[in-house]
Amino acid sequence: MIGVFDSGFGGLTVLESLLERLPGYDYAFLADNARAPYGARSFDVIHDFTREAVDHLFRLGCPVVILACNTASARALRTLQRKWLPTAWPDRRLLGVVRPSAEALAALPPGSIPGATIPSQATGKVAVVATAGTVASNSFQIELSKFAPRLELVQQACPMWVPLVENGELEGPGAEFFVHKYLDPIFQAANPPTRLLLGCTHYPLLLPRIREAVPKGTEILPQGALVAERLGDWLRRHPEFEARLTQGGTRTYLTTDDPQWFCAQAKHLVHRVIEAHQVRLSRVENVE
Repeated sequence: MIGVFDSGFGGLTVLESLLERLPGYDYAFLADNARAPYGARSFDVIHDFTREAVDHLFRLGCPVVILACNTASARALRTLQRKWLPTAWPDRRLLGVVRPSAEALAALPPGSIPGATIPSQATGKVAVVATAGTVASNSFQIELSKFAPRLELVQQACPMWVPLVENGELEGPGAEFFVHKYLDPIFQAANPPTRLLLGCTHYPLLLPRIREAVPKGTEILPQGALVAERLGDWLRRHPEFEARLTQGGTRTYLTTDDPQWFCAQAKHLVHRVIEAHQVRLSRVENVE
């Protein structure tokens, strides 16, 4: 079973892409709706919340968990991989969305830079829109500097986009106002970016409004499809983990909030009826 975690509903966009590209596997999706959004929370809080959620998915039997939350990937992934995973769950893997997204920004194909990084000749200007926490972490710039140092990156925090999605406000003057509020400074400037990464898995749900706000010809990169593509490549390169994944085609939806409310909201996003269960996440002690 493949675990997918997000602070809220946005990770459903990643899960939908995984189901389309890799439909045979079993999946468990966990949304920490009761404590969302994560974007403006402190490093320590994001780290602890993420660890509790991942621990729950590992205990369900997931050999691999994807952090479909950019904030969690940017603020917690590396520390969890280095300090917690080797001691608590040495036979499991935790994957994030920042690195594969940065590769896509640099137009690098999946699997092109396993292990040691190879500098890319990519040039020009690209942009990332993300939560305040992700932008403050500078994670996308750090990743790009490793293999695309000549690529100029513009980063923009969009603190109102996640609340819009979480409350189902995908249309209307409010959504239009806040989409333009954050995108106009980027694309009305001289020499605008040619590629835009939606650096939060909630943001593809605003894609129609985003397309209207950026110049025609701008390449927009939602993360779901590129994460699914790169997970497929990762599984091909790690057959020892692929062999441990069950393939019954089951889908389990979990939320830390009211499951009926979650299902009602999710129906508008995935356009089908799903069944969810409520979970209580347990505190996980630090392992140094």
